Amino acid sequence: MRLFRTVGIAAAAALAASGLGVASAGAADVPPEVVGAYGTALAPDQVGRSANVQHLFNTPHVTPVDGTGSDIAFSGNKAFVGNYNGFVIYDVTNAASPEVLARVSCPGSQNDITISGDLLYLSTDSSRSDTSCASTTSPATLKESWEGIKIFDVSNPRVPKYIKAVETACGSHTNTLVPGKKSDYIYVSSYSPRAEYPDCQPPHDSISIIEVPKKSPTDAKVVAVPNLFPDGGNPGGTQPSGDGYSATTGCHDITAYPSRKIAAGACMGDGVIMDISNPVAPKVIETVRDTTNFAFWHSATFNNDGTKVVFTDELGGGGRATCNATVGPNRGANAIYDLSSSNELTFKSYYKISRHQNDSENCVAHNGSLIPVKGRDVMVQSWYMGGTSIWDFTDSANPREIGYFERGPNGGNGGGGGGTWSSYYYNGHIFSSDLGKGFDVLKVTEPSLQSATKVKMDELNPQSQPVYKTR
Repeated sequence: MRLFRTVGIAAAAALAASGLGVASAGAADVPPEVVGAYGTALAPDQVGRSANVQHLFNTPHVTPVDGTGSDIAFSGNKAFVGNYNGFVIYDVTNAASPEVLARVSCPGSQNDITISGDLLYLSTDSSRSDTSCASTTSPATLKESWEGIKIFDVSNPRVPKYIKAVETACGSHTNTLVPGKKSDYIYVSSYSPRAEYPDCQPPHDSISIIEVPKKSPTDAKVVAVPNLFPDGGNPGGTQPSGDGYSATTGCHDITAYPSRKIAAGACMGDGVIMDISNPVAPKVIETVRDTTNFAFWHSATFNNDGTKVVFTDELGGGGRATCNATVGPNRGANAIYDLSSSNELTFKSYYKISRHQNDSENCVAHNGSLIPVKGRDVMVQSWYMGGTSIWDFTDSANPREIGYFERGPNGGNGGGGGGTWSSYYYNGHIFSSDLGKGFDVLKVTEPSLQSATKVKMDELNPQSQPVYKTR
């Protein structure tokens, strides 16, 4: 999500899951789920889904502790779910009834989250008064304000420990793990510099790289700030539609593919491929632009063979209704590119959900990951109030949706609305973090995708993409 910049552990409580697992579709004031219904056919908060997707579980945010839901990472039988006030650790051994292991209060939007063994990396992209989890908001115009990465030890998932803070220029909107033998390297993406921000000065055509020694994580520090766009990148402008497209002043998100030593950067006005063979000196080796249909290059996903890249466009910053006939099928969509062995990108097509939403519903492409199916390219992806889409891009030029889950317009039930931020497939289930409705678990019953349930992983950070051993 793209939020404009605005001018601890206070507690790490272990809470029982009893009483939290309430399916929102079963609430007395919400109509029952409808198979086959979607978009404008749904009542406020009503669930619609395809016949090949089951809604197993929902737990709403616990207010005022939890804030707006954000990203998810996975380790073993645990899901780590970020929110603007901190993060929650769930035991998902029984995916139909997850147990809350810890609820950590540590405000600092957007709390993008990455897991590496016993270490958890949390992004802070709002100016805070200090590095503690008890910090308060503080103007970005003050040199003393802090933004960056917080590091937690989660070896005891019921009692996480906050162990280190590392300040980075312009804060940390997102973070990406590039694993090494002795150290983790964290690529920190941030943007929106201003002359009046002492710690976020223009032009900010760079990322920050933090090295975290695995044996001594408290020695973590920024080791490089490479300039990815020495020519300044995309200067920004206006599309034929009248919408603006973003100038490049940093990256929004980076997805690493460590096995091929490359990464795909979604950098506001540019989509790039980087050589990360030297993790502290990434080099941009391919750049693509789309000044007709892309407004804000938001994120990227490789297919499992590393021969395709899906870039997403967050037209409207996540707050605009773009899933309608007026905006059309290409703006606010995904762009599918084939990636050659020499790392050249070739545009093939756009993919956007065709389930038209109400004009009151924010809907645009957002975070997703692969469903590991041998011989096919299948992705699960969030679309805010367009819900969760399961779609096939095996044929790069002809992508198609094969399943979905969504809610009707926000009716204020369950702590707000705004739709699903992240939808990721992990060890047989789809886990989704909704901005206002909490944590959802879905099961895909589509027969052609059942081989994916045999693919088991020990850890998943969707922005540090693994090579799935598909069956």
